[in-house]
Formats: sequence, structure tokens, C-alpha cells
Amino acid sequence: MKSFSKESERIEFKQSLAESKDIVKTVAAFSNTHGGNIYVGIQDDGTVSGVEIGKNSVEKLANSIKQNTDPCIYPLINVKEKAGKKIIDITVSENDSKPVFAFGRAYKRVGKTNQRLGQNEIRKLSLQSANMSWDCQICRDASLEDIDEEKVRYFLKTAGRKRDLDIKYDSIEEALLKPGGFKKEGLTNVCVLMFAKDPLRFFLQSEVKCGRFKGITTREFIDMAEFSGSVQEQIDRAEKFVLRNIKKTAWIEPGTMERQEKWEYPLDAIREAVTNAIAHRDYRSTSGVQIRIFDDRIQVWNPGTLPEGWTIETLKKEHESKPYNPLLARMLFLIKYIEKWGRGTTDIVNDCITHGLPEPDFEDTGTAIVVTFWKSKLTADRIEQLDLNERQIKAVEYLKENKTITRLTYESYFHCSKKTAYNDLQDLMDKEIINRKGEGKNIYYEIIL
Repeated sequence: MKSFSKESERIEFKQSLAESKDIVKTVAAFSNTHGGNIYVGIQDDGTVSGVEIGKNSVEKLANSIKQNTDPCIYPLINVKEKAGKKIIDITVSENDSKPVFAFGRAYKRVGKTNQRLGQNEIRKLSLQSANMSWDCQICRDASLEDIDEEKVRYFLKTAGRKRDLDIKYDSIEEALLKPGGFKKEGLTNVCVLMFAKDPLRFFLQSEVKCGRFKGITTREFIDMAEFSGSVQEQIDRAEKFVLRNIKKTAWIEPGTMERQEKWEYPLDAIREAVTNAIAHRDYRSTSGVQIRIFDDRIQVWNPGTLPEGWTIETLKKEHESKPYNPLLARMLFLIKYIEKWGRGTTDIVNDCITHGLPEPDFEDTGTAIVVTFWKSKLTADRIEQLDLNERQIKAVEYLKENKTITRLTYESYFHCSKKTAYNDLQDLMDKEIINRKGEGKNIYYEIIL
């Protein structure tokens, strides 16, 4: 007889007390996540099989949980009757002090399984439990002698000008107190990132690696650079690297004969992605932020993971602000490097669409968040599948650069007849590569990205 639903993030079934070790692991996993109930005497499919309960069974179970968890967990344990059989209901609450270890190892509940936490996840959970993010921690090796006073003054002056703040101070210590970069225990990590003479001396991972590659793979470099310095300097230098490695296209608008020009990619979106990667990255990771520029795309790699409960789809719609480094985000907000809290990724999507580019891809690799800006979704692989002739393939490449083409231009470019040009263009429309625009003598064809 089935009396229970399936196992889930908050429900676990055990057939007997012989599985005491697994019970303790589940207690720890529930304690580290959202709590839950363990039912002993229930089979995996939810069938009530019952459990034999001796004189001291419940006491022994409670002691086993207490002795093998750190910090000690004292769940609520009750004996109940279901379908005429006895079961044990172990109710576990989410613990305020995390992580909770079982047999010296930490676990978390994912779906209906208990997964062991790695060192980075343990540190992250510990910081969350202490309500202190990495950027707010004290950098023990840093002192005021490591701080560039000119950077502090420039920051406060910029914040005053851009946010209309009247920030007064009599000493460098007082100045650092204003944005939260200094505590009585010492300099915070964000203070070192923003104002140190050489942040890289304290945090080797605090740099941005940029590469311009030949073609669409990482096999061959055309240009390469690594930028350290303050967070602001990294953002500005990375943006300049992108600018020197992308093109500004120009064309004559059919029908108006006006010259139009714009960068291959929306600069606001690129800067937003770079700023997000540097501001919201996991600085405990040994990886650095990376910007990879290819012939067909730009990728921005951010070491870290999404906030708990978020998915890639969350980034594409309006969402609350959950900065991984809230103090760093606040500092960048004060100098207008971050403008709209919780809207950065949606702005990136909208900027690309407005610019005439495809919607960018967001990917969570498990160790990094990757944003990919495409010139066109008409990649070499897709073009190969469309069974285009040689003229049409070259026409697609022409359209990627010039956006539009007329039938006369097609005839002249490929030295073909009017009929051939018409048939080729009609086939490209049938395959949803181009659209026909305009009327009469002003007809032209526009690429569909």
C-alpha cells in the first residue's frame, strides 16, 4: 500500500535503521539546504513497509545523529503509524550555522540526492552563513601603505560628481570608511581591489585575459593582453582591447542614399558584460575573467556560478539584484560603472536586438558564466546544412558585413544574369536567410540574423 508521494528535495525514504549512516548524511544535507523529513520504514517507491523499533531505537538514532554531525544536529524524531505499521519521522530544519558536516564531510540536497560539497562550495556556504561576502572580508596582508591615495581621492571625487554626493574627509582612513573599504580590523578585500597600488600582489586571479583569435577557434592568436590594476582600470582597458579588435561597418541606406555606420557589436552591451564579469565573479576561484574575440563572436567568461535558485532563463527577464560581491557592486554603482541594479543582463539582450544582432547566448558551465555575442547565427555549420551554391555562400558573407544587397549588386558582384540573381535571391528567401524590403526600383534584400 502506498501512502507517500515520491522522494524529493525535502523528502527521503529509508527502509530500516540499518541505513543509519545514510540517514545521518541526509540530516546534514537537509540542514545545509532547506530542511526536510526522513521517513524510516518506507520503501523507495513510497510503499509503507514499517520498521522494527526496539526499546532504545529512537535514542540510539538520536545519539548517532548528534555524534556524527558537526555542528551537532538535534532533529525532531517521532514514531508514527501508517497503514497499520510503525514508521519513524525525522524532521530536520535548515541550520543557521553552515556548513553542517556528517562523518567529516559536508553535503547538500539536490533534487532527491545528497551531493558532497567541494572546498569552494564549503567556503561559500560558510560565508553565506556568516552573512559576509568575500569582498567584505579583511585582507590580512594589506595595510594603508599598500593603498594608492590618489585612487581613493579620484574615486570619491568621481562619486561626488556622478551621484551628487558631498563626501568630506580629513584622513585616508576616514576616506576609506565612506564607501566601506576600511574597518577597525583592517582593509577589506574590495578596498584592495579598488585602491591598492598593486592588487595583483594580493590576488593573483584579479586580472582580465583578452585574446583575439584567427577564425572561430582558439588555435591561433592575432592579439593578446592581460590587464591587472584596479577594477575600474581592468574594465576600461578591456573595453579598449575590444574596440581595437572589432570593426566599424559603414553602408549606404537604400532609398535614402544616406551613409550609416556602427560598430559590429553594441558597445554598451559589451561593457555591461565585462563589468558584470569583473564585479560579480567569484574571487575565490583561481581563474580570471576572459574575453575571447573570434571572427563570428565575442565571449565573456566570468568565473563563478549563478545565485541559488537562478537559471539561465532568469538572466533574460526582469529579476531582483543579487550581486555576488555586494560591496564591490555598490562602489561601482557610486561611480556609475553599474547603473541599473538587476537589469544588466536584460539590457544586454535588448541592446543586441536593437543593434540588429541575434539574442546573445548565456551559459552556465558549472564553473563559469559565459556570455556569447554573435555577429550572426548563420555559422559555417548552419550554412553547410542549407545546401547553398558558391555564389550564395559568398553572398551570405557579403550580407554579414554589409547587411543589405540589391539584385543589381548581386548581378555585378557575381557576374551573373538577371534570372540567376533572381533565382539565387528567391532561394535565400525561401530558406529564411534574407527578407525583401522596399518597393519598385527601391527593392533590396536584408539579411535575417
